[in-house]
Amino acid sequence: MRTIRGPALFIAQFVNADARLSTLDGLCEWAADLGFKALQVPTFFPHMFDVKRAAESQAYADDFLGTLARYGLELTELTSQRQGQLMAVHPAFDVTQDAIAPVEVRGNPEARRQWAEEQLKLTATASRRLGIDRMVTFSGSLLWPYLYPYPPVPQELVSAGFAELARRWRPVLDHCESEGVDICFELHPTEDLHDGSTFERFLDLIGNHSRCKLLYDPSHFLLQHVDYIGFIDLYADYIRAFHVKDAEFVKSAKTGVYGGYNDWTGRAGRFRSPGDGQIDFKTIISRLTGLGYDGWATLEWECCFKNKYDGAREGRQFISDHLIKVTESAFDAGMRKTLEDKTVASILGIGSR
Repeated sequence: MRTIRGPALFIAQFVNADARLSTLDGLCEWAADLGFKALQVPTFFPHMFDVKRAAESQAYADDFLGTLARYGLELTELTSQRQGQLMAVHPAFDVTQDAIAPVEVRGNPEARRQWAEEQLKLTATASRRLGIDRMVTFSGSLLWPYLYPYPPVPQELVSAGFAELARRWRPVLDHCESEGVDICFELHPTEDLHDGSTFERFLDLIGNHSRCKLLYDPSHFLLQHVDYIGFIDLYADYIRAFHVKDAEFVKSAKTGVYGGYNDWTGRAGRFRSPGDGQIDFKTIISRLTGLGYDGWATLEWECCFKNKYDGAREGRQFISDHLIKVTESAFDAGMRKTLEDKTVASILGIGSR
C-alpha cells in the first residue's frame, strides 16, 4: 500500500476565470495559497502550457516545471480530452465538435482528426520531457448516435465502429510506448469508451496494449448507475489517474438519466462539489489505497450550483480530510512472537517421527 498523493487541482475550469487566473504564475500562486500540492494541466490553453514547445524543447519543459516549483507545486498529468474527442467524431456531431477544433481544420473531418492525432503524440512526448509517465484523454465517438436505438443497431455496425476506433488510436498508443507514457482514458458519456464493457471491447481490439490505462472518475459512473466501487476491484490494474468529482441522481417524475435536454440544474443526474453529492469517497479512497493506486487525487470542479472559488477551497479540504496516511505496520505487529523452526515443529507436533 501507499498513501495517495494530493490534493491536486485540474485547472481547466479555472483558466481565465478572472485576471489573476489568466497567467500561469497567477494561477499557481492562487492554487498554492489554497493548499493544493499539484496541478493537472490541459494542453488546450497554449498561453498556460504550449504542448508543441514542450515536446520540442527541454528548456521550455524545464522552465514550466520551474514555475510550478516556485510555488511548491508538482505536475500530475497533462490532459488532452478535447483532442481525444476529435479523434473520432460521428458526422452528426461535426458542427458542435468543430467548435473545439482550430479554425484551420474546421469543416474538414480528416484534417481535424490528423491534427488531434498529432496533438496527442505531442502530449506524450511533452510528458516524457516533463518526467511524468501518464497522460489523460477521451476516446472520441463514432457510435454514440446509436446508443439505446430503435430499431436495433446491427451488430456489424457496432463492431465496425469499434474496429475503426482501435485503428485510429493504435498509432497514438504505439507512440506512447516509445515515449514510456501511459494514456489514461476518462470513461465518459458521449464517448465510445464510457463504461467497463466498452473499455474491454476496445482493449481486446488493440491487443491489450500495455499503454492503454484509465482515469477513474466516479461521477460518470453514478450518473450511469454503474457500481463505481466494484469497478475499482475489476480494473485496479488499469487505474492510473483519479478525479475527485461528486455527483447526485435525484429521481424525478419528469426526466431520467438522459436529462430531457435540460441544463445541469434541471437534470435528474448532475455534478456537484465534493461532499455535496452522493458519492462515497471514503470507501473509494480506502479501496484505491488498499489496492496500491500510485497516482494523485485530483479535484475536478464542475458543480451545477456552487461557485468555482468555493468549490476549489472546499474541495481541497475535502480531499485532504479523506486521504489515508498508510500505516507503517499492522496494529497487532507488536504482539506477534517470532519462533524458531524447531519451536514451530514442536508446537505442531511434526518432525518427531
